[in-house]
Amino acid sequence: MGEARLERFRELVSDGWAGVQKGLEKEGLRVDGNGFIAQTPHPRALGSALTHPAITTDYSEALLELITPVCHSTEALLDELTDVHAYVQMNLGDEVLWPLSMPCRLEGDASIPIARYGSSNVGMLKTVYRRGLAERYGRVMQSIAGTHYNFSLPESFWRRWQTLLGDQQSLQTFRTEQYFWLIRNFRRRSWMLMYLFGCSPALDASFVAGRRHKLEPWPRESLYAPNATSLRMSDLGYHNHAQSSLDICFNRLETYTETLDRAIHTPWPAYEKIGLFRDGERIQINASVLQIENEYYSPIRPKRTTEPGEKPLHALEHRGVEYVEVRCLDLDPFSSIGVTAEQIDFLDLFLLDCLVDDSPLVSDSECDCLDNAFQDVVRNGRAGDLRLPAACGGGRSVPSEGLRVLDRLDVLAELLPDTESYRRALAVQRSKLEDPAATPSAGLLSAMAEGGQDMLQWGMAQAVEQQSGLRECGLGPSRREEMERLSRQSLQEQAAIEASETESFEVFLERYLND
Repeated sequence: MGEARLERFRELVSDGWAGVQKGLEKEGLRVDGNGFIAQTPHPRALGSALTHPAITTDYSEALLELITPVCHSTEALLDELTDVHAYVQMNLGDEVLWPLSMPCRLEGDASIPIARYGSSNVGMLKTVYRRGLAERYGRVMQSIAGTHYNFSLPESFWRRWQTLLGDQQSLQTFRTEQYFWLIRNFRRRSWMLMYLFGCSPALDASFVAGRRHKLEPWPRESLYAPNATSLRMSDLGYHNHAQSSLDICFNRLETYTETLDRAIHTPWPAYEKIGLFRDGERIQINASVLQIENEYYSPIRPKRTTEPGEKPLHALEHRGVEYVEVRCLDLDPFSSIGVTAEQIDFLDLFLLDCLVDDSPLVSDSECDCLDNAFQDVVRNGRAGDLRLPAACGGGRSVPSEGLRVLDRLDVLAELLPDTESYRRALAVQRSKLEDPAATPSAGLLSAMAEGGQDMLQWGMAQAVEQQSGLRECGLGPSRREEMERLSRQSLQEQAAIEASETESFEVFLERYLND
């Protein structure tokens, strides 16, 4: 750990710790009683997917995304997520919420309905973007679900941290540089999150129908990789060849935005061949390597809240980084809300350590090494003989290097208020590093084997049980009334947007792309 920075952090905490600002975006597929992806439209009781602040959809009309507000404690975060889950579960009718990251039973691309957001230009932009993803990568890949964790530190922290480090830049520039400092170290250690929280070692055979793979058969209709942690993050999941040539640089804001912007404006022959229109309907935003910034798949993103009509890259360039979004987390199918308190508390320590430790720039060779280490753990993380590449882990085994990281986190846990919660979180993770059988990925395979079930059977039984529990707990009258009001209000807001527009979608898109 960077001793000088650690001492400054110790001094900062002793003056008063304002805590972490945190939020979650949790995805999950709606499925019917047979475990097949839902073909029904987004339930009206859940409001407008375009304008609802807490309930939207991701790629598919069936892929719900549940969003918390920014919270200042893990308890508050989980309370918010539990409430929105309860409300959703109470309004799914005969459907259930699939608890796993890898999808339920599919029947190819045609079985996965693209999300719809109404007739407004901003709604059509979201839909056309998804049509483009379907053309480029197929819909099956887009049916995967995960959890995104949003992490930031308050303004008071950054002012004090800047003073302690003796930095003389503007606060915006300093904060942005420090978030990229964190991101560089995150990339060095993200393999560890895949070992600790990966929970997709198996999949329904329908996911890879007609595709080559090296998975082993599981009884009935599933396939698996014996030592995998997260097939979701492997080349079977979020992966595409065009993006592998991008070399997006996470060292500084300028290099990050420049390389992403270049990808958005660089034509890709295969996408040009697809074309922008088919039968008079626009099927891509453009024919570049990326249609928009969000198309780039990365385990972590620097983020800034955007203004209406503003591009994410422009927001970052004009106002700097506001928070980071951790995107590599599988759903925890053993939790009815897909995440646990111990996971959130661990992530806070993990990200703080990424900020406090020394963080040199990442060279091209180190970048390749880190990508390889990440994929090694994703595909084979629980293998006893797996070692990290010498250039980015000293050639040590995954558990031994992970325990070295935990030793650093122990130091941070002792500095912060609510030390006991952090100790519990670290103890849970330590048990996984000491015994691979304690990892979620191993736990899922064990649970399936003990029940004599394939993934579809186990997932459906878990989904029904979780739904029953959340419906039984329900919501208090005032909270339920508030959720119903938000749904009604979101529908009204969508209608108002649609009624107020005067320009065509093509004019809107031209202006958006050239802004």
